[in-house]
Amino acid sequence: MTYSYPLLKKRLAAGLIGVGLIYATCLQADDKTASPLFNGKNLDGWNIYIRHNEKGVDPRMDPKGVFKVEDGVIHISGEEFGCLTTVKDYENYHFKVEFKWGEKRWKPRETAKRDSGILYHCIGNDKVWTKSVECQVQETDCGDFYMVDGTSAVVNGKREAVFSKKLKDTEKPNGEWNTVEVICKGDTVKHIVNGVLVAEASGLSADKEGKTPLTKGRILLQSEGAEVFYRNVTLSPLK
Repeated sequence: MTYSYPLLKKRLAAGLIGVGLIYATCLQADDKTASPLFNGKNLDGWNIYIRHNEKGVDPRMDPKGVFKVEDGVIHISGEEFGCLTTVKDYENYHFKVEFKWGEKRWKPRETAKRDSGILYHCIGNDKVWTKSVECQVQETDCGDFYMVDGTSAVVNGKREAVFSKKLKDTEKPNGEWNTVEVICKGDTVKHIVNGVLVAEASGLSADKEGKTPLTKGRILLQSEGAEVFYRNVTLSPLK
């Protein structure tokens, strides 16, 4: 069967609208089942680990207040490299969080791009940085993939064991809140920044060769030399 060009355009438009509605409906369903990972009052449910500049300080202690809660928001000063990691493991989920940059930057990155990150499928002991896959949170690079401590993933048909650039930059200007979503299903993942799909991968693995599927683990927020704020941290299980 053949169609005229105008009719094809109409059918294509209708199809795209249908896909958009299905996607929007899926997001709404996720929102309805979303559970907060951060209660807005304290850091219950999270562990702190900091690579202190001073020797002998317990990495589980935070005397400088690198991680604290202010006005219902997680305030990460960035003064020392460290991480805030969920106590529990998660798999097959839709993770959603909002972030915005602060003003402070610290040595040795006081003149570098502001940097943080969302690490997921974290396995093994907490450290800087835990074995995982990262959704980069960095000025102009939000949504990039980083393979941390020997992990890998297939991006655009190629197994990557270090880094993969996102498709486009959709981050808002400094001082504005951004929404980042990480959707993990089995050994696949999508990075969405401000409603736009910017990166996706399959074959997530705990090794560089792709022999050990990586499908679950803890979720981590980084302190990496820049002040950053996080809020509305939620997770929805996927069916």
